[in-house]
Amino acid sequence: MAQQLLMPKATAVWLVDNTSLSFEQVADFCTLHPLEIKAIADGESAQGIKGMDPIMTGQLTREEISRGEGDEKYRLKLSLPKVRVPEAKRKGPRYTPVSKRHDRPNAILWLVRNHPELKDPQISRLVGTTKNTIQQIRERSHWNSANLQPMDPVTLGLCSQIDLDMEIEKASRGMPRLEEVAEEERLLSAAQTQNYRGRTESEDGELDAAAVFAKLTAMKRTQADVDADEDEQR
Repeated sequence: MAQQLLMPKATAVWLVDNTSLSFEQVADFCTLHPLEIKAIADGESAQGIKGMDPIMTGQLTREEISRGEGDEKYRLKLSLPKVRVPEAKRKGPRYTPVSKRHDRPNAILWLVRNHPELKDPQISRLVGTTKNTIQQIRERSHWNSANLQPMDPVTLGLCSQIDLDMEIEKASRGMPRLEEVAEEERLLSAAQTQNYRGRTESEDGELDAAAVFAKLTAMKRTQADVDADEDEQR
């Protein structure tokens, strides 16, 4: 995570009042516009804002300021913090804006219907709800169950498609794939296969014998016709 300057406008007020840095240098360091720094210097902006000393907060050194005052093209660099505070990990349900909270039951219903493999903690992480609400929707005991409509939480903006895919992948680990289940259902047992083959061979044998007899009969009739024609000619 990139380091950011604390209270940039208050820092700009202090630098304008206590250093000879140029407007461009102060603006670059405080991520403000040079015209805004000029307005601060003219007393037209930031009135009532108390300047904050960046040296006292450890964000800038006196040597760095002196280097900037000696070279107008020099750009001040933010000092590295002496103590790094680890970024707090988010715990509990995802925060949901107030404007979208009424859509959560619809999103929960969609997840329950379309992805039954998802567990309650996963649904809670995705849409920022409680286990009790999820249980009520599963059991259709929610106070507004009659009016709920399943809606995709990604479309509602309650979670991203990446987060949803990750939770589905986690829930699907170790579960048999649909293709494998379908293939197993299509496979026949050894006994069924043997009976089927035996029956087919028997049926094929009967069909073949009938065809042979029919062919012999046709040949006999053809030969009799030839003999009859020869006798008439004689």
